Amino acid sequence: MPMPRRAAPWALTAATAAAAALLSACSSPSLHYATPTLEPEGSSGWTDKPGWATEKFAVAAANPLATDAGYQVLKAGGSAVDAAIAVQLVLGLVEPQSSGIGGGAFLLHAAGTKVEAYDGRETAPAAATETLFLKPDGTPMAFHDAVVGGRSVGTPGAIRMLELAHQEHGKLPWASLFTPAIQLADQGFKVSPRLHTMLSNEKFLSADPEARAYFYGADGKPLPVGHVLRNPAYAQVLRALARDGSKALHEGEVAQAIVQKVRSHATNPGLLSTQDLAGYRPRKREALCHDWNIPPTPASATARSYRVCGFPPPGSGGIAVGQILGILAQTPAAAMPLDAQGLPTANWLHFYTEAARLAFADRGLYVADPDFVQAPGGNWQNLLDSQYLAERARLIGAQSMKVAQPGNPVSVRSSYAPMAHQIEYGTSHISIVDAQGNALAMTTTIEDQFGSRQMVKGFLLNNELTDFSMAPRTADGLPIANRVQPGKRPRSSMAPTLVFDKATGQLLMSAGSPGGAQIIHYTAKTLWGVFGWGLTPQQAINLPNFSSLNGPSLLEEKRFPEATVNALRQRGAEVKEQQLTSGLQAITRGEAHGKTFWFGGADPRREGVVMGD
Repeated sequence: MPMPRRAAPWALTAATAAAAALLSACSSPSLHYATPTLEPEGSSGWTDKPGWATEKFAVAAANPLATDAGYQVLKAGGSAVDAAIAVQLVLGLVEPQSSGIGGGAFLLHAAGTKVEAYDGRETAPAAATETLFLKPDGTPMAFHDAVVGGRSVGTPGAIRMLELAHQEHGKLPWASLFTPAIQLADQGFKVSPRLHTMLSNEKFLSADPEARAYFYGADGKPLPVGHVLRNPAYAQVLRALARDGSKALHEGEVAQAIVQKVRSHATNPGLLSTQDLAGYRPRKREALCHDWNIPPTPASATARSYRVCGFPPPGSGGIAVGQILGILAQTPAAAMPLDAQGLPTANWLHFYTEAARLAFADRGLYVADPDFVQAPGGNWQNLLDSQYLAERARLIGAQSMKVAQPGNPVSVRSSYAPMAHQIEYGTSHISIVDAQGNALAMTTTIEDQFGSRQMVKGFLLNNELTDFSMAPRTADGLPIANRVQPGKRPRSSMAPTLVFDKATGQLLMSAGSPGGAQIIHYTAKTLWGVFGWGLTPQQAINLPNFSSLNGPSLLEEKRFPEATVNALRQRGAEVKEQQLTSGLQAITRGEAHGKTFWFGGADPRREGVVMGD
């Protein structure tokens, strides 16, 4: 695998470099944060990324200021979890449209071959019922009618989950990890092109008085690129969290402010209570790990076996990515190279989109919060069984099936009805490997851009409850697995992924992406690009995006030749070309010049970068 150009010394300021040198001389880990001078890259269109190579550790995140916070933590001797906390807190400040302390996250952590899944997904209020998103006439609300206001706000879980992960894997003091975000919130940061673009396209946020005062000028226009934005309210909350832990968010003044905001919305109040916040608990779940056996491909003349670990339900990404990859490996697509221009061929895309339809059909029927819904046959691995996937692969013919039907891995009829496709948005992804070889993949979200458009004490509240099926039952009364129920966690498409060599147990990749339901496809594309086509992570991320959500075949606009589009249509597919703006981050292990490196990639469609030593 060729080595991408290394960016040295990661565009840090002299002050940062001096601080790093001081830290490296300390006998015990401690963090002395130095504010960097980093300019986020453009967010519209395409900004070429070089790819990065490091020897000791690496961190990849969606904004340079957030990545740098994680870099400084790792440089100070912190763990991967320590770095993820610092990154998340800065993302909540500089990329507030995507994630933050008012939302939730899934974190996969690997120490050697031991993989742990930390579930910080939001929960429905205790007072919620399955009719939460039904209008008086019994029909589901329109998406943004449900989103904007308090109705869509679930109990946030990111901070309590990160606190649990830190108790088990942290090396630096909890309070020190808040320093970068507090310092940036106090001193201010420059509004990035992406944040400005999102504000310019936003229709609902300015209706909230606190958000309007923070994000918009006196003329009502979004703050311009480069405007130095300070957030003392967020800094105050972070100081309380640093001092008192997660109870500073889930109890007391901040919790009361959240509940007041949710329940007092003038037109769309919600049901969240202080008891919901105080009672929230993160969950540790068994990571969803399975074998991925690839026959000889253009990247390798011999068959290879990997162990792929994804997030279990209520995450749907781990299952869907695993099904797509497993089905593809049992079709002629496995032996198909990229074309002369380095693009997926129409034949390969046909097999991929058919596999995607099959995976999304199963997702729509089976996957929901496992505390409420039983897996087929009592085990989610049944959906990833190689014989079952071979059976599904045999359904792929020369012509598109257009809409696939769910399979039956255990020959027992499901008691649920398939969930209709709904809009999903948002999220951010973080991949990290520390100096001890511990790794994590964390996808974090408030769902739609700017969440519920409700701002409290400098941070935004999520709209995760709209990830539930708005229609709880079919017309004949059959329930949908992912319907609203009290205390339930909505199904998520987040797909943090760790890949290992099956034979040696060695970590090979950490990857993931934002993008709603498209997360599944962005992640699958990157895994196939690296392990099926032998690309560097940056090359794999750069590939054009493609998908099917069990309907039309979706292609990233202006990235595929007309002949490819026409060939798919000749196979019976409805093809739509549109924006598919991924935000992929990936770190892989590789060899170059006789040495082992961590190769990092960040999506050219967004502002992310990779840093490390």
